[in-house]
Amino acid sequence: MKNLHYLIGLTLAGSMTFTSCGGGDEKVDGPEDGMDTTTKVENNVNTPVSETFFQVPSPGEMLTFIKMVGDPKKKDISFLNPPDNQKNYNDSKSKALNFGIYSCDLSYCSIFEIGSEALKYFKAVKIMGDQIGVSTAIKPEILKRLESNLGKPDSLAVITDDVYFSSFEALEDSKQGPTLALVVAGGWLESLFIATQLAKWEPNSPVIERLADQKYTLENLIEFLKKHETDANVAAIKTDFEGLLAEYNKLTEQTTASDAKKGKDSKSTVIGGGTQLVMSKEIYTSIVAKVRSLRNSYTLTK
Repeated sequence: MKNLHYLIGLTLAGSMTFTSCGGGDEKVDGPEDGMDTTTKVENNVNTPVSETFFQVPSPGEMLTFIKMVGDPKKKDISFLNPPDNQKNYNDSKSKALNFGIYSCDLSYCSIFEIGSEALKYFKAVKIMGDQIGVSTAIKPEILKRLESNLGKPDSLAVITDDVYFSSFEALEDSKQGPTLALVVAGGWLESLFIATQLAKWEPNSPVIERLADQKYTLENLIEFLKKHETDANVAAIKTDFEGLLAEYNKLTEQTTASDAKKGKDSKSTVIGGGTQLVMSKEIYTSIVAKVRSLRNSYTLTK
């Protein structure tokens, strides 16, 4: 397997993680230090960088953050896409999108220590992976690894991220760009959906801050989709995501002191330092509704 690397991180959201499908992570300083991120990565890594180099987080990154600030004892799976739905996805678009969605659901079950459900979602991921051409990336022995690590959430998270990025690389190696774009879109949207199901809006919430930062991730993802928009399925998802971006564009920016965390309006949360986004409860509610609508349109079956 080629030693390709992918930059996984949130633009303007602090430190970034440089991940390869073969294991180990290397921390790279974020853009706030004034250096160009691409240049910095090239200076630290002497291996070829994938043509699909873009800044979108793995599904597990958002979910790990949610667990850090949330209640790890809550093991709600009611909002996940039921594994049995996989048999109802018959076209290439729904298969690729829901492969990404199920990969994220698998990550959620692993991170939140819901081992029995993780096995069910792995099987759904394996079935759909075979159908979209990534069977070589999801080998039978991975199931044994999952079964032997059910009580080890950190190990489960590593295994499920390995599955996601191995699938990512397999699609790239086989020149399935449109399928890859749909998988990434589905996985990212599901992580955002799960986050909005777990989070409640409140001023100064770090979860809401992270959700607001997804505006930049969404912009990067749309740029990635544009590379494959000659494919009708990708073009349709790009249009959907542009509709979501329209909701995010309602966020306002302002320049404030770096220690300012709350705007004059007590209903608004101010994010970061320098140029900052302002998230009101009303805008948050509209974003949550749009995310739910898009996600359900991809997962619900007739």
